[in-house]
Amino acid sequence: MAALRTLLLLGLLLTAWGQRAAQRRRPPPPQSALEKVAAQEGLSLHQLSGKWFLVSMASRCSYLAEHSHQLEATTMTITVLDGQSLAVSTFRKLDRMCWEIRQHYLPAQAPGRFLLKGHSKSSKVDVVVGEADASSFVILYYQKGRSISVKLYGRTSVVSDAVMDKFEQRVRAVGLSEDVIYHFPTYGFCDSPDEFHILDEMKL
Repeated sequence: MAALRTLLLLGLLLTAWGQRAAQRRRPPPPQSALEKVAAQEGLSLHQLSGKWFLVSMASRCSYLAEHSHQLEATTMTITVLDGQSLAVSTFRKLDRMCWEIRQHYLPAQAPGRFLLKGHSKSSKVDVVVGEADASSFVILYYQKGRSISVKLYGRTSVVSDAVMDKFEQRVRAVGLSEDVIYHFPTYGFCDSPDEFHILDEMKL
């Protein structure tokens, strides 16, 4: 009986050791596309303040592909709230009415990275300021789950060829192709919705 107990104990010890060894050998989970993106260094949040025009967007979103002929001119206004987080208002038309969508970008684990909270944990969106020249353009990355999109904003509705080249390079670097780049109208902007056409996600 003593020999049997010793044998059982030895078996349990070997099993536990094997599990620990397997855990040590288990490779870390692969980085997401967004984790590989370096945030713009040396950029003050206050430099991002003000009005931006949505120039182009890269995404595999099926809705965007199906309705690409119905894209509306879109602008974004950024306000720095407390030196760390951003209040972002997006203006666009829907059914000929001007809408404002208000969102709160919370600071994440590093400068240039933000978290946009949704109604549930699975609906949160990670945001990265990838590259920016605060006087002319900013490239923003958005990731929800495994889906990533890249947006190019300009201080004007038209950017230079050099800036567009930067954007396209950034798009390819995260595994998206130029086939999923959509360009937004340069006319028909709105910035004055009435009180019934404001979606304030900061209060949800």
